[in-house]
Amino acid sequence: MIEAFTKAVLKLKVGDGFDADTTQGPLINERAMDKVIRLVKDATSKGGKVVTGGQKINRSGNFYEPTVITGVNPNMDLYTEEIFGPIASIVKFKTEEEVLAMANSTSVGLAGYFYSQDLSQVWRVAEKLETGMVGVNEGLISSVEVPFGGVKESGMGREGSKHGIEEFLEIKYICFGNIDA
Repeated sequence: MIEAFTKAVLKLKVGDGFDADTTQGPLINERAMDKVIRLVKDATSKGGKVVTGGQKINRSGNFYEPTVITGVNPNMDLYTEEIFGPIASIVKFKTEEEVLAMANSTSVGLAGYFYSQDLSQVWRVAEKLETGMVGVNEGLISSVEVPFGGVKESGMGREGSKHGIEEFLEIKYICFGNIDA
């Protein structure tokens, strides 16, 4: 399964976001690049194996190779920090309960993603993930029509959709009684 995933990652085209063939653009700034470099270095120093990628692309801008790392464990910063970069960290597990405990053990919770064809598992896992958003068999879950936001240290409240407007409103309760008109 990791081989098939890696083959798909290798098909990604890194480049200018205005180019229709580009599937991955640059990181947002140099600080984001430094973080991605630090996370990969930390992971490999603690036993992680880079299957593909793992390097800054030698060109103008903050471009980093799409990266797959196996052998990721709880001692790595990659395991506990939000990445916000093109890194897929592979963590082995044996049971659904074990992977849910691992996924929920972090202090952040913007989004979680998983793949399954078992509808009862889809609902069970999606409800148990401690994240603000869940993608099931889908990696692109953001849209203006849906609420965007996380839980834990990844935020509070939502933006976007009709639910997002509530973050900008103040509700006032007014109770009338005993009025002679």
